[in-house]
Amino acid sequence: MIRYGVARGVFSNEAGMGSAPIAAAAAKTDHPGRQALISMTGTFLDTIVVCSITGITLVMGGLYSDSKLSGAALTTKTFDQMLPGVGGWIVTIGIIFFAYSTVLGWAYYGEKCFEYLFGIRSIIWYRICYTLSVVVGAGMSLGLVWTIADVFNGLMAIPNLIALVALAGVVVAETKDFNKILAQEKREKKKNIDITHST
Repeated sequence: MIRYGVARGVFSNEAGMGSAPIAAAAAKTDHPGRQALISMTGTFLDTIVVCSITGITLVMGGLYSDSKLSGAALTTKTFDQMLPGVGGWIVTIGIIFFAYSTVLGWAYYGEKCFEYLFGIRSIIWYRICYTLSVVVGAGMSLGLVWTIADVFNGLMAIPNLIALVALAGVVVAETKDFNKILAQEKREKKKNIDITHST
Protein backbone atom coordinates (compact mmCIF):
# COMPACT_ATOMS: atom_id res chain seq x y z
CA MET A 1 0.00 0.00 0.00
CA ILE A 2 2.86 2.39 0.81
CA ARG A 3 4.50 1.70 -2.57
CA TYR A 4 1.26 2.31 -4.46
CA GLY A 5 0.52 5.42 -2.39
CA VAL A 6 3.95 6.92 -3.05
CA ALA A 7 3.86 5.94 -6.74
CA ARG A 8 0.41 7.46 -7.32
CA GLY A 9 1.26 10.53 -5.25
CA VAL A 10 4.40 11.15 -7.29
CA PHE A 11 2.48 10.59 -10.51
CA SER A 12 -0.17 13.04 -9.32
CA ASN A 13 1.96 15.98 -8.17
CA GLU A 14 5.50 15.20 -9.45
CA ALA A 15 6.99 16.22 -6.08
CA GLY A 16 10.64 15.20 -5.82
CA MET A 17 10.98 14.22 -9.48
CA GLY A 18 12.62 17.43 -10.70
CA SER A 19 10.20 17.99 -13.57
CA ALA A 20 8.23 20.96 -12.23
CA PRO A 21 11.37 23.14 -11.90
CA ILE A 22 11.67 23.00 -15.70
CA ALA A 23 8.45 25.00 -15.98
CA ALA A 24 9.29 27.14 -12.92
CA ALA A 25 12.64 28.10 -14.46
CA ALA A 26 10.81 29.65 -17.43
CA ALA A 27 8.79 31.98 -15.15
CA LYS A 28 9.63 35.67 -14.81
CA THR A 29 10.21 36.38 -11.12
CA ASP A 30 12.31 38.70 -8.97
CA HIS A 31 13.42 35.94 -6.58
CA PRO A 32 13.55 32.12 -6.76
CA GLY A 33 11.85 31.93 -3.34
CA ARG A 34 8.72 33.59 -4.72
CA GLN A 35 8.49 31.04 -7.53
CA ALA A 36 9.10 28.23 -5.01
CA LEU A 37 6.03 29.33 -3.04
CA ILE A 38 3.94 29.27 -6.21
CA SER A 39 5.23 25.78 -7.08
CA MET A 40 4.43 24.51 -3.58
CA THR A 41 0.91 25.88 -3.90
CA GLY A 42 0.35 23.70 -6.97
CA THR A 43 1.40 20.58 -5.08
CA PHE A 44 -0.84 21.53 -2.15
CA LEU A 45 -3.90 22.09 -4.35
CA ASP A 46 -3.38 18.87 -6.27
CA THR A 47 -2.58 16.55 -3.38
CA ILE A 48 -4.38 17.98 -0.37
CA VAL A 49 -7.46 19.44 -2.07
CA VAL A 50 -8.22 17.37 -5.20
CA CYS A 51 -6.94 14.00 -3.95
CA SER A 52 -8.58 14.45 -0.53
CA ILE A 53 -11.95 15.26 -2.13
CA THR A 54 -11.65 12.17 -4.31
CA GLY A 55 -10.58 9.93 -1.42
CA ILE A 56 -13.31 11.15 0.95
CA THR A 57 -15.93 10.71 -1.77
CA LEU A 58 -14.76 7.14 -2.45
CA VAL A 59 -14.95 6.25 1.25
CA MET A 60 -18.38 7.88 1.64
CA GLY A 61 -19.70 6.09 -1.45
CA GLY A 62 -18.72 2.68 -0.11
CA LEU A 63 -18.34 1.14 -3.58
CA TYR A 64 -14.62 0.39 -3.09
CA SER A 65 -15.53 -3.03 -1.63
CA ASP A 66 -16.84 -4.07 -5.08
CA SER A 67 -13.87 -5.99 -6.54
CA LYS A 68 -15.11 -5.45 -10.11
CA LEU A 69 -14.52 -1.68 -9.92
CA SER A 70 -11.20 0.15 -9.69
CA GLY A 71 -9.50 3.34 -10.83
CA ALA A 72 -11.48 5.73 -13.00
CA ALA A 73 -14.49 3.40 -13.23
CA LEU A 74 -14.81 3.29 -9.42
CA THR A 75 -14.37 7.05 -9.12
CA THR A 76 -16.92 7.76 -11.87
CA LYS A 77 -19.55 5.44 -10.38
CA THR A 78 -19.01 6.80 -6.86
CA PHE A 79 -19.29 10.44 -7.95
CA ASP A 80 -22.39 9.57 -9.97
CA GLN A 81 -23.90 7.97 -6.86
CA MET A 82 -23.04 10.96 -4.65
CA LEU A 83 -24.06 13.57 -7.27
CA PRO A 84 -26.70 11.86 -9.43
CA GLY A 85 -26.76 13.02 -13.02
CA VAL A 86 -23.66 15.24 -12.85
CA GLY A 87 -21.07 13.28 -10.84
CA GLY A 88 -20.02 11.08 -13.74
CA TRP A 89 -19.68 14.09 -16.01
CA ILE A 90 -17.52 15.91 -13.44
CA VAL A 91 -15.08 12.99 -13.32
CA THR A 92 -15.08 12.50 -17.11
CA ILE A 93 -14.40 16.17 -17.83
CA GLY A 94 -11.78 16.29 -15.05
CA ILE A 95 -9.96 13.25 -16.49
CA ILE A 96 -9.98 14.77 -19.99
CA PHE A 97 -8.45 18.04 -18.72
CA PHE A 98 -5.93 16.32 -16.44
CA ALA A 99 -4.85 13.87 -19.15
CA TYR A 100 -4.54 16.58 -21.81
CA SER A 101 -2.57 18.94 -19.56
CA THR A 102 -0.31 16.05 -18.48
CA VAL A 103 0.47 15.13 -22.10
CA LEU A 104 1.28 18.78 -22.92
CA GLY A 105 3.27 19.31 -19.72
CA TRP A 106 5.47 16.25 -20.19
CA ALA A 107 5.96 17.13 -23.85
CA TYR A 108 7.35 20.50 -22.75
CA TYR A 109 9.54 18.99 -20.01
CA GLY A 110 11.00 16.39 -22.34
CA GLU A 111 11.53 18.92 -25.10
CA LYS A 112 13.53 21.23 -22.83
CA CYS A 113 15.68 18.33 -21.58
CA PHE A 114 16.25 17.09 -25.12
CA GLU A 115 17.19 20.62 -26.25
CA TYR A 116 19.67 20.92 -23.36
CA LEU A 117 21.32 17.57 -24.18
CA PHE A 118 21.30 17.57 -27.98
CA GLY A 119 20.68 21.15 -29.13
CA ILE A 120 17.70 23.00 -30.53
CA ARG A 121 17.81 21.23 -33.92
CA SER A 122 17.02 17.90 -32.27
CA ILE A 123 13.60 19.04 -31.00
CA ILE A 124 11.75 17.89 -34.14
CA TRP A 125 12.99 14.33 -33.58
CA TYR A 126 11.87 14.44 -29.96
CA ARG A 127 8.40 15.65 -31.01
CA ILE A 128 8.07 12.81 -33.53
CA CYS A 129 9.14 10.16 -30.97
CA TYR A 130 6.91 11.66 -28.28
CA THR A 131 3.85 11.70 -30.54
CA LEU A 132 4.47 8.08 -31.55
CA SER A 133 4.87 7.05 -27.90
CA VAL A 134 1.48 8.62 -27.09
CA VAL A 135 -0.13 6.59 -29.89
CA VAL A 136 1.61 3.37 -28.77
CA GLY A 137 0.75 4.01 -25.09
CA ALA A 138 -2.93 4.49 -25.91
CA GLY A 139 -3.05 0.93 -27.25
CA MET A 140 -1.23 -0.73 -24.33
CA SER A 141 -2.88 -2.35 -21.32
CA LEU A 142 -3.46 -0.03 -18.36
CA GLY A 143 -1.42 -2.20 -15.97
CA LEU A 144 1.63 -2.10 -18.26
CA VAL A 145 1.33 1.68 -18.70
CA TRP A 146 1.24 2.16 -14.89
CA THR A 147 4.28 -0.11 -14.46
CA ILE A 148 6.28 1.78 -17.11
CA ALA A 149 5.26 5.13 -15.57
CA ASP A 150 6.33 3.95 -12.09
CA VAL A 151 9.73 2.74 -13.37
CA PHE A 152 10.48 5.97 -15.23
CA ASN A 153 9.26 8.11 -12.33
CA GLY A 154 11.62 6.21 -10.03
CA LEU A 155 14.51 6.67 -12.47
CA MET A 156 13.82 10.42 -12.45
CA ALA A 157 13.36 10.69 -8.68
CA ILE A 158 16.58 8.94 -7.61
CA PRO A 159 19.11 11.41 -9.14
CA ASN A 160 16.88 14.37 -8.31
CA LEU A 161 16.61 13.43 -4.62
CA ILE A 162 20.41 13.05 -4.47
CA ALA A 163 20.74 16.53 -6.03
CA LEU A 164 18.24 17.96 -3.51
CA VAL A 165 20.39 16.71 -0.63
CA ALA A 166 23.51 18.17 -2.28
CA LEU A 167 21.78 21.53 -2.82
CA ALA A 168 20.23 21.75 0.66
CA GLY A 169 22.66 24.52 1.66
CA VAL A 170 21.69 26.63 -1.37
CA VAL A 171 18.00 26.15 -0.58
CA VAL A 172 18.51 27.28 3.03
CA ALA A 173 20.50 30.35 1.92
CA GLU A 174 17.91 31.34 -0.70
CA THR A 175 15.08 30.85 1.81
CA LYS A 176 16.77 33.08 4.40
CA ASP A 177 17.38 35.75 1.75
CA PHE A 178 13.76 35.59 0.60
CA ASN A 179 12.51 35.84 4.20
CA LYS A 180 14.55 39.05 4.59
CA ILE A 181 12.96 40.45 1.41
CA LEU A 182 9.47 39.54 2.66
CA ALA A 183 10.16 41.19 6.04
CA GLN A 184 11.38 44.34 4.26
CA GLU A 185 8.29 44.40 2.02
CA LYS A 186 6.07 43.99 5.09
CA ARG A 187 7.80 46.90 6.87
CA GLU A 188 7.45 49.13 3.79
CA LYS A 189 3.76 48.24 3.42
CA LYS A 190 3.13 49.02 7.11
CA LYS A 191 5.02 52.31 6.75
CA ASN A 192 2.91 53.28 3.72
CA ILE A 193 -0.30 52.43 5.58
CA ASP A 194 0.80 54.53 8.57
CA ILE A 195 1.63 57.48 6.28
CA THR A 196 -1.78 57.16 4.56
CA HIS A 197 -3.61 57.12 7.90
CA SER A 198 -1.64 60.08 9.26
CA THR A 199 -2.50 62.24 6.24
